[in-house]
Amino acid sequence: MATQFVGRVRWSTERRFYFGMALAMFSVVYLGFARSFFLRPLFPGFPTPTEPIFYVHGAAFATWFVLLVVQPLLVASGRIDLHRALGRFGAVIAAAMVVLGVAGAIVAARRPTGFIGVPMPPLQFLTIPLFSIALFGVLFTLAIVKRRDAQAHKRLMLLATVNLLSAAFARWPFEFAKGGPPVYFGLSDLFIVALVIWDLSTRRRLHPVTLWAGLATIVSQPLCLAVSGTGPWLAFAHWLVGSPG
Repeated sequence: MATQFVGRVRWSTERRFYFGMALAMFSVVYLGFARSFFLRPLFPGFPTPTEPIFYVHGAAFATWFVLLVVQPLLVASGRIDLHRALGRFGAVIAAAMVVLGVAGAIVAARRPTGFIGVPMPPLQFLTIPLFSIALFGVLFTLAIVKRRDAQAHKRLMLLATVNLLSAAFARWPFEFAKGGPPVYFGLSDLFIVALVIWDLSTRRRLHPVTLWAGLATIVSQPLCLAVSGTGPWLAFAHWLVGSPG
């Protein structure tokens, strides 16, 4: 059955590109969270969150990345009906991800030791997951609104997901990945660069979604760092986590 399914897939250049992007994103996440989630029994000594919410959080986010890979395959194989059905399921998962992402960030910020493996003060670092999950939610919502515009929809889905990748890059088992936010933001932005190159090579200009959603993602990264140490943000963060300011 699997062989027949693959045989029916119509591999246009565009479909190869989007499937390749989705598969690369899944690989980034798998490598980043292999020791703490996907292959945790093989790494019993690796520091991992103990709060139960992070198991639900991990399952929801993993499901999202599996769907990201499966959905282009369904379109390429002509299974638009199943693609749409899974799209409705994906909308539920995305909504759960926003809730779990915010809740998980607050739980981590409340720890005396803060975020695992992050030397940055937790209330300052809190800007990064909150900005990322907020922009993911906004871009995913726009992708749903634009679901009948295939070119806008697929770009919004990819760019929404780019905002989730910095957490995975920060956990890569390589020395260069320990360089802090500029490094894992920069690595995530390589997917935006790939989309820009794709647009310029196929359209000779940037698609409006690539331009504006990509720009919003890039601008949000230094913005969250600039905000993180300000008095208003720290007051809000103290209120959010329920700690005295």
